[in-house]
Amino acid sequence: MTNETFEEVSQILKHIMENPSVPRNIRRAADESFNTLNNEEEDETVRASAVIIKLDEISNDPNIPVHARTLIWEILSKLEAI
Repeated sequence: MTNETFEEVSQILKHIMENPSVPRNIRRAADESFNTLNNEEEDETVRASAVIIKLDEISNDPNIPVHARTLIWEILSKLEAI
């Protein structure tokens, strides 16, 4: 279940990182979150928590497009289930 969730979240993060309509700071946070999520040296819950904290911060950014904010909320809901 956790590996499937991490794979789904990784795909969404890639989509955000590759979208030129998303501001650079949001894409950077998505990239950092992607790297954190796929760092297998850390425990799964630690990785999920670190990503939740980072994405929760950027979800409140007033410059984030609505579609990116919706994707971030989707990621947060998936990771909070872990």
